[in-house]
Amino acid sequence: MPENPALEPFDEFNQTLLQHVHPPEWTNPQPSGRYNLVVLGAGTAGLVTAAIAAGLGAKVALVERSLMGGDCLNVGCVPSKAILSAARVAATVQQAAAFGLQGTENVQPDFSQVMQRMRRLRAGIAPHDSAERFRDKGVDVFFGHAAFADAETVEVDGQRLSFAKAVIATGARASAPPIPGLDQVDYLTNETVFSLTELPRRMGVIGAGPIGCELAQAFARLGSEVFLIESADQILPREDADAAAIVAAACERDGVKLLCCGKQLQIENAPGIRLHGAAGNHPYDEQVDQLLVAAGRRPNIEDLNLEAVGVDADAHGIRVNDRLQTTNPRIFAAGDVASRFQFTHAADFLARIVVRNALFQGRSKASSLIIPWATYTSPEVAHVGLYAHEAEAQGIAIDTYVQPFDGVDRAILDGHSEGFVKVHTKRKTDKILGATIVAENAGDLISELTLAMRSGVGLKTIGDTIHPYPTHADAIRKLGDQFNRTRLSPFIQKAFRKWLSWTR
Repeated sequence: MPENPALEPFDEFNQTLLQHVHPPEWTNPQPSGRYNLVVLGAGTAGLVTAAIAAGLGAKVALVERSLMGGDCLNVGCVPSKAILSAARVAATVQQAAAFGLQGTENVQPDFSQVMQRMRRLRAGIAPHDSAERFRDKGVDVFFGHAAFADAETVEVDGQRLSFAKAVIATGARASAPPIPGLDQVDYLTNETVFSLTELPRRMGVIGAGPIGCELAQAFARLGSEVFLIESADQILPREDADAAAIVAAACERDGVKLLCCGKQLQIENAPGIRLHGAAGNHPYDEQVDQLLVAAGRRPNIEDLNLEAVGVDADAHGIRVNDRLQTTNPRIFAAGDVASRFQFTHAADFLARIVVRNALFQGRSKASSLIIPWATYTSPEVAHVGLYAHEAEAQGIAIDTYVQPFDGVDRAILDGHSEGFVKVHTKRKTDKILGATIVAENAGDLISELTLAMRSGVGLKTIGDTIHPYPTHADAIRKLGDQFNRTRLSPFIQKAFRKWLSWTR
C-alpha cells in the first residue's frame, strides 16, 4: 500500500482509486524524441493542458509524482462535496418537522457510512483522471519525481525528457500558520481529514475561509461539537460582510461555536488537544479530539531545480506574466502553483491559455478571464467580479442593487428565504461590475451573472429576459426590474401622466 493519506483506509474503493490514478504496475514509457510539451503535475491544470494539447496533435509528456487528479479529485473538491451533500441531507431530515413530516427527529448520521460513500463516489469519478485514459489520448504518462536538468530537459527518475516548451502545474498544498504549540500536536489538513473513519466528538477548526467553514458546518451537522477559530473579525473574511454574517448565523444554528478575532490562540498537547485563546474579549479554553488546520497554502516548487532554468518563484508561487510565461519564456505555469485564484475551474481555463500561448504563439491573457467562485456552505456564497470596497479603492463609482430572497416566491416555498442577490453596476449604467449571491444554490445562480459580464449584457437586458416562475433565478431578474425603475425619472413620470391624461 502506498504511503499516501488520501488512500487510507486502504479498502476496495481506495484500491480502485489507486488503480486509476497511480497504477502500482505502471511502467513509464520510453521517451522517443523531443516533446512539444512536457507538463509537470497531473492536477486539473496539468490534465487539461495535456488533454487539449494532445488532442490538437502535439506530442505531450505528463509527469506526476503522486496521484493523478491532484487535490481536486483526491483531497479537495470531490471528497469534500460528497461529505457536504451527506451533511446537507442529514440537516434536511432533522428539520423535516417544519415541513409537516414527523418521525425524523431522532435520525442519526452514520459517519463511517458517510465516509465510505465518499470513497466509493471518488473511486467512481477517478477514471476521468486516470493514467490509462490519458495514455489512450496519446499522452506519455510518467510517474516519478521531475526536475529540470537544463533549459530543454526534464529528468524523471533517471529518464530525460527533451522539450520545446514545458508547463509547471505542480499545484499547492496545505501549510500551517505560526501558532504556538501547533507543532507539538497531531493535526489534520485537507490532505488527511478525508481519511477519518470515526466522527470526532469534539473538533477544532483553525481558519474560517471556504474550507474551514464548509467542513466545520458539515462535521457539526454530522454530530461533532465544532469550534471554528478565525483571527479576523468575521468568517469568510474575503467575502462581502453581509454574506458572511448570514453564513455565520447558519453555522451557529447548526451548532458550530464561532471563535472569531482569536489572535491569542495557543495550543497545548494535553490529554486531547487544548485550545487557549480569546474570541474578542472573551477567553476560552477548549479541549478537542481532532484539530483541522484550514489556514494557508504553499506552492509545490521544491526540488524542481527552477534555478537551473531561470524560473523565478517565491513563497507565493511561480512568477508569471499575463500570458502565463515564467521568467523563462519557454516555460509556462498554470493552476495553484502560479495563480491567486486557487480553484479547479480557474486552473482549467488557465490551462487553455497555456496551450494557445505555448504551442501556437497565442497572446491570450489571464487577466481577460472573469472567474466566479463559490463556498459550499448552507447557504452557499458565490461571487464574481468586484466587491464594493475594491471598486472604491479603484476609484470606480458604482450603484448597488439588492434582492433579498424573502421576496422571492420559490425561496419562500422551499424554506430557504435567507440570503440575497447583490449586484454592483457602473454608476448610472446597467453594466455589471460584480455580484454576490447568498443562497442554497448560489454556486449555480452566479453563472447567469458571469455570462452577462462575459458577454456585455447589462441589468436592463436581464430584466427583459423571461425567467420561469417560480425559480430562485427570478431574484436576478428582479434586479433588472430595479434598474429599469431607476430610469423612470420624475420628468419622465410627469410626461407619462400628462400623456395618459390626454388619452383617457
